[in-house]
Amino acid sequence: MSTFTNATLMITGGTGSFGNAVLNRFLATDIGEIRVFSRDEKKQDDMRHEFQAKMPEVAEKIKFYIGDVRDIASVKNAMHGVDYIFHAAALKQVPSCEFFPIEAVKTNVLGTENVLTAAIDEGVKTVICLSTDKAAYPVNAMGTSKAMMEKVIVAKSRTVDPSKTKICCTRYGNVMCSRGSVIPLWIDQIRSGQPITITDPTMTRFIMSLDEAVDLVLFAFENGTSGDILVQKAPACTIQTQAEAVCELFGGDKNKIKVIGIRHGEKMYETLLTKEECAHAIDMGNFYRVPCDKRDLNYDKYFSQGNPEQSKLTEFNSNNTLRLDVEQVKEKILSLKYIQDLLNM
Repeated sequence: MSTFTNATLMITGGTGSFGNAVLNRFLATDIGEIRVFSRDEKKQDDMRHEFQAKMPEVAEKIKFYIGDVRDIASVKNAMHGVDYIFHAAALKQVPSCEFFPIEAVKTNVLGTENVLTAAIDEGVKTVICLSTDKAAYPVNAMGTSKAMMEKVIVAKSRTVDPSKTKICCTRYGNVMCSRGSVIPLWIDQIRSGQPITITDPTMTRFIMSLDEAVDLVLFAFENGTSGDILVQKAPACTIQTQAEAVCELFGGDKNKIKVIGIRHGEKMYETLLTKEECAHAIDMGNFYRVPCDKRDLNYDKYFSQGNPEQSKLTEFNSNNTLRLDVEQVKEKILSLKYIQDLLNM
């Protein structure tokens, strides 16, 4: 954490699951200040009390700012003196974005533009933005808005000196036990005596923990070049496998799993890297890096100066990645502190 020594870090959407994970990771380090920027004063007050209770010796490092990424003035007001930004504010629920797509545009696209514009104006050194696998080959409003967000990030990176402000993007699969995710819902259903409900048993999803989400952001922070999109080589499983794993851990009946059908805007599998991105993606061990396309609009010269070298990597999706079985999913779920706390209650 030496890079963050005495630094000021701002987290947009900081009261969410990712923001809480960052605080748990960073608060006890030598970081100077963490600014939590969000529009929900109740969640901010809850977070304030939580960290004052569990980490009183360092809780004063957290500063709370009420604001909305849709309002560039409120973003700028919170950004004076900030060194680094983790941009996590977003509308993330697929069905709600399907019904209110313009709201997804306002937050995910225009809100990101506001954060990046303010960051450049304020001389922020690095901005890491959080995207989703739903941005690759998007079929729903949430994914489409996130795909446009990524385009804004990459385009913005071309217009700013990277030695002054570095802008990178990370693309995630499903984060287990994050707010609004399915595992907490299933646990509630089991404990209330109801059958687990799943959309489609053969649907596949990438799975990762909140700690792995923070790891990806830190990897992008340390290794990314401005304009990059970085993804983790995450494993995947079917929804049926994940549901059975939760049943075995919490005493649910696997024979009573209820299939309710695919919701508005959902895909049968997700993609972390498109075929087109794979053509120039760089393998970095546990991660892939998709560099920014630095070509300008003068395409004529590329007829004589093209790049014939292409990666042999094909599309990276939740159907062709490492597929976990029930025991492996149980092991991954059991690694989560949220699950450990519930099982010990």
